[in-house]
Amino acid sequence: MTSHPMTSRPDATRASYDTVAVDYSELLKAELEHKPFDRAMLAAFAEKVRDGGGGQVADLGCGPGRVTIHLESLGLDAYGIDLSPRMVAVARRSHPHLRFEVGSMTDLDIEDASLAGALAWYSTVHTPLDELPLFFREFHRILAPGGHLLLAFKVGDERVHLDHAYGHDLDLDVYRFPPERVAELLREAGLVEVARLVREADAHEKTPQAFVLARRPEPSV
Repeated sequence: MTSHPMTSRPDATRASYDTVAVDYSELLKAELEHKPFDRAMLAAFAEKVRDGGGGQVADLGCGPGRVTIHLESLGLDAYGIDLSPRMVAVARRSHPHLRFEVGSMTDLDIEDASLAGALAWYSTVHTPLDELPLFFREFHRILAPGGHLLLAFKVGDERVHLDHAYGHDLDLDVYRFPPERVAELLREAGLVEVARLVREADAHEKTPQAFVLARRPEPSV
């Protein structure tokens, strides 16, 4: 295992996903079909957004757009943003009717309080726990009051370094988070937890998986 400092390395993350983009898309395109609990949390998120009157939803760290298109199937006005230009190119090719943009989750080109929903589906896992507040403050900024955020992440409290994955050599750190600590950081960023699900690892996973649904509260009258 290669040693790296406990800091996010966006250039290495971007380069790694640029390398694996095509194969990653092929390997994971049907993954949600076999994960009923994951689909249940996405469905709950979509229903909350629709119940709030709908509006634009950003899939942050969208990769090849496999979850973006699922959000659209749930009745949401969804578009995707990803750090990797090659992932965005694959997403645009796979789903030409949807919008995909290159961007960073810590500096989003999105107006304040403009989104009905935001999704970070395993897209914060390359960031150490102590840097998550940067992301959560940005998520709070872009959500309209009453807007919802859904996070998915791996459960644990350690970093794993990947030198090879999806059929390619790469340089990628993957962090696992305690759900209680993630919920606490969301609260500190001004987001209110709505629901939390932790499921056990399936046959292809090494750790339990967590899903946290939160919302930006309405201002008190």
